[in-house]
This record gives sequence, structure tokens and C-alpha cells, in this order.
Amino acid sequence: MYGHILIATDGSTLAEKAVSCGTKLAAALGAKLTVAHVGAPYAPPLYAGDFVPSTFLSSDEHEARVREAADEILKRAAAHAARENVPCNTAFAVANHPYEGVLEIAQRNQCDLIVMASHGRTGWSAVLLGSETQKMLAHSPVGVLVVR
Repeated sequence: MYGHILIATDGSTLAEKAVSCGTKLAAALGAKLTVAHVGAPYAPPLYAGDFVPSTFLSSDEHEARVREAADEILKRAAAHAARENVPCNTAFAVANHPYEGVLEIAQRNQCDLIVMASHGRTGWSAVLLGSETQKMLAHSPVGVLVVR
């Protein structure tokens, strides 16, 4: 049915449920597994008033922190897969919108299913914050399994 599953995670408690679900599905299907995390790109600060430039991270410092956080998130997900005896690759990307990074990783790895969590926001919070899940559902050329 599915030969290569990608699990998108931001390291949150809810995303951990997606990691667990996706790992179990990969085990049941004998599918390959890739766990992906997408980090935010560097955004230079806007200076105004009394802001002190030295209080902001440089692009190199930002990149190092984003990569360090991603490594920890992916390490935890890979450890979970190992406990379930599921071989797992990890992938990292930087993108303005997380769904774009996930789709790029899925395409590069020829994944045929994406597993991700949804916070299930409704009303104004969904309108104001947007929904990466909705964007993924709208733009993904492969199936998307949403875990809540």
C-alpha cells in the first residue's frame, strides 16, 4: 500500500503522537520511514528606537541553534523508531513555511505518504495563525494522514 512514509515533526507533544502512529504504520506495512523537521530561516531584525543590535542573534548563531534543535528532535524520533525496530532516516530543511520544506523532503525521498499532527485550531485562531495541515492537504501530491 505505502512503501515510504514521511513523518513531519516539530518536536511537540502532539507531534510525538504522529511519530508513534507513523512508526507503527511503517512497521505494519514494512515501509521505509523518514522523519523530517523543518526549521525557520534567519530573519534579520528590524532596528528602531533603542534596540541594541548586539541583543539579536547573527545568522550563523540562528542557523546553529535551529540545527541543534532539529538534531535533538530528529534524534528522539529516530530513537522511538529504533525501539519499534523500524529503520529510520532523518531529514532537515529550512523553509519559510514548514509545509514547503516537508513537501520538498517528501519529493526528494520519493515518499508516498506524509504523517503529521494537527493542533485542530478552529475559528479565529485558525484564520489568524493559519494551518500548516490545511496547506499540506491543499498542496501535497501524495496522501496525508493527520493525527490528533
